[in-house]
Amino acid sequence: MQVSAEAIKILREQTNAGIMDCKRALQETKGDIAAAAGILRQKGHALAKKKEARVASQGLIEAYVHTGSKVGALVEVNCESDFVARTPEFKSLAHDIAMQVVGACPRYVNRNDVPEGTEAADEDILLLQPFIKDPSKKVQDLITESVSRVRENIQVRRFVRFELGLDGKDA
Repeated sequence: MQVSAEAIKILREQTNAGIMDCKRALQETKGDIAAAAGILRQKGHALAKKKEARVASQGLIEAYVHTGSKVGALVEVNCESDFVARTPEFKSLAHDIAMQVVGACPRYVNRNDVPEGTEAADEDILLLQPFIKDPSKKVQDLITESVSRVRENIQVRRFVRFELGLDGKDA
């Protein structure tokens, strides 16, 4: 089936997937953009799952200080190569995650970080929180989308949130 360049453009804007991936997904779904987006999401999740075991020892530390300079965060986001760590897309992801930490006050990166015997709601887990810029996505979905675009494992290693006048126990 012939797919229009306009349909590919629309799907690419929605998913940030590669041109050929968009074209193949649209051909598979006979031009149905919503179904093609679903296929690309599934492929992205499968790719992220495959990359999960790979070592992510490069990356960057991103700082975000909220307007008024009373709340801020530092996050360490890792990837596999220095090349990816220097891309604007990776830097933007790290910035969004730092902003998430400031805005949503998570206590742990993922479920594995929760001490044994401690109860933690999804709101306490950074990767399980709804993303503040798009609540239809979880933070983990945001990372998975980036993994499918850059083709490298990406992990949030740790974060620290600071709030003026509070010690670490009250934040």
